[in-house]
Order: sequence, then structure tokens, then C-alpha cells
Amino acid sequence: MLTISGLSKRYGETVALDRATISFRAGTVHTILGENGSGKSTLVKLLSGIVLPDAGEITFEGRPVTARNPAAFQAAGFATAFQEVLIAPDRSVTDNILLGLDGLFTRRIPRGQRRDRAAAVLAQFARTPIDLDAPAGSLPLAAQQLVVLARAVARGPRVLILDEITAALDFADRESVFAFMRQRAGAGGLILFITHRMDEVMALSDDISVLRSGRVVVTQTREVSTPAGLLRLMAPQTAQEMEAHHA
Repeated sequence: MLTISGLSKRYGETVALDRATISFRAGTVHTILGENGSGKSTLVKLLSGIVLPDAGEITFEGRPVTARNPAAFQAAGFATAFQEVLIAPDRSVTDNILLGLDGLFTRRIPRGQRRDRAAAVLAQFARTPIDLDAPAGSLPLAAQQLVVLARAVARGPRVLILDEITAALDFADRESVFAFMRQRAGAGGLILFITHRMDEVMALSDDISVLRSGRVVVTQTREVSTPAGLLRLMAPQTAQEMEAHHA
């Protein structure tokens, strides 16, 4: 469904992503795993149109992606829920969820349908009750994270990129988001899941790609993966130290 081929990005002397090649299958949760500085964030930015690659190609459903900015990536069927909670704090929860769907000065969704539309999106995964009329900035951080996720989902993307979005959530919301991800993948969508929590990786992934120092070390199915094996691929030094300590 989605392929990145030879994707590279550097910032000055720093190579953030080095000829990364991964094929992503429709109907799967594909986890991207790696330590800080491994290239995960750069890959997310490249697939969101925030930065442009220096080399390589992104192909979606057999066609090269020519999008050059976030709005064009969204129009092509991509949506990203970022780890950073990006909200308009003084605007209502409803307005925040529908932000990407409205124009700057026009509301494409009629006023009478806005609340219902926002409520329907949140109901897919939020267990915590959220006041749709409250200013988004007045909500606890976990609820703000759910609003950010709802904004991505409201666009009806084919490819949904979730960047460490479960970190702030309580147990009930986290489990509900996981169930939503499974259902979404089961319906033929593609979910790119960025996490560093091994329990989430083993519980949710269909496929796993490990990044280290900007390179793709391996892409493999969850069936052949173990937490210890993934840690060795992700951080060989740390894995060795841990094994020596336990020995």
C-alpha cells in the first residue's frame, strides 16, 4: 500500500535518515521502533510533509507521492497525530477536532452538524468524557491528546500515523485506542505506530521496522519477534550490558 525507497534526509552534517526502504501492507499496524536519534521522528515528518527528502521516493498505492507540504499529504490520504499536543487552546474541543476540515475562513461542515461530527469521532476511542464546548486548553493533558487523535481521525485518512500518542493516556483510554487501531487496520487501513514501549509493540504490531542511526536494520513480522531480539537490533550496546548484568 505504501513504500518508501531509498529515503534520505540530512540536517547539515547530521544524517537523520539514510536510504531507508520499507514496504507497508494495507490492513496492518506497522510499528516503527528505535531509540532517540534513530530516525523515527524524521520519518514521521517526511510522511507528513513537514520536511522534504533529500533523496528517495514515497509510493502510495502504486503512485509516487508528489505532495510537498502537510496539506497536500492530508489531501493524499495521510494524517498524523503527533506526540506534541498541538491544540488551539482558546477554541472549543469541537473546533479543534474539525480544524483540518474547515478552511481558514469558511466552515465546510454546517454549524448544526459540527458537534455531532466531533462527538462521533471521539466516541470511536475516548472513554474519558470530554466537554465538546470547553476550551481545549482547559482540558487535562490526556484529554488534549485524545482531541489531537480525533483531529487526525476526523479527516478519514487511509494512512494514520500515531507518534507516541499513548504516553499520556490512562489505562481505559489506552486500551480503547488500541482496540480502535486493530479495528481500523482490520478494515483495510494502514496504521504506522511509533512507540518505545515493548509491551505495546508485542500486543499491537503486525509488522515491525527497527531503525538505528538513521538506517532500517530490519522489517519483520511480530510472529518472529521477541522483546530481547528487538532490543538487540535497536540498541546492541544496551542489550549486551543488560545480558552481562543478568549473567
